[in-house]
Amino acid sequence: MTRNLLILIGGLLLGAIATAYFLGAPKGQALPGVPLRPPDPSGDSSGTVAVTVDEEFFDSLLNTIFRQLGPPQLKLSQNQNQNQDPLPLQPAALQSSCSDVLVLNPEGSNVKTGVRFTGGKITAPLAFTGSYSVLTKCVQFKGTAKATVDLSFDQSRQTVFGQLNVEDVTLDDVPPLISTLVTAFVRKTIAEKLNPFEVLQVSQLNLSLNVQASGGLVKARVKDVRAEVQEGALKLYLTYDFSAEKK
Repeated sequence: MTRNLLILIGGLLLGAIATAYFLGAPKGQALPGVPLRPPDPSGDSSGTVAVTVDEEFFDSLLNTIFRQLGPPQLKLSQNQNQNQDPLPLQPAALQSSCSDVLVLNPEGSNVKTGVRFTGGKITAPLAFTGSYSVLTKCVQFKGTAKATVDLSFDQSRQTVFGQLNVEDVTLDDVPPLISTLVTAFVRKTIAEKLNPFEVLQVSQLNLSLNVQASGGLVKARVKDVRAEVQEGALKLYLTYDFSAEKK
């Protein structure tokens, strides 16, 4: 019993130290623009239109990606310090020929990859497989993750962006001694390779109307975006800024 306890404690310490040494903290890019706020019930709703997307829309989108393009493969760069002088002795995990790839799958371990709107939050269950080099050994793994999604609007780029925040990772049949390393690899790969991602280019929804009777042109450009998470759907409120010019 004492021996098993010592092995467990040693594994936890090794995992924590190795994680910090090999991977460090996730370094995904900052979410562009400003975070999306809920609609103001007392605000002026003139010039505002609503766009609703539901879970079925994202299910169809993801099914198309998995069927026609194949499962997304995310490779974490092994050269984390390209602008620094190389270390005289690299860790064994960086010397291995293991692919260090995370593959997002349509489903696995009774979890279906998708986007869910519930409880006022956007969540994203993920199923994955992959390989990761640990102490000269290539570890094949599979598991699931639970993530939340934050949204922002960058007015200058006329785009709504999203960011995945992985809150929980569950691995199948991975030895406890290296599970901390693999979990950190999954978190870091998602943060660096997926975030931030485009949700909606509102520039495609801008307006340009030719008013012949007035001899001019009316334009409308999105100046603000709000979001409301409903059960099973996401509602985006786009507020336009109108302008006109004579021909």
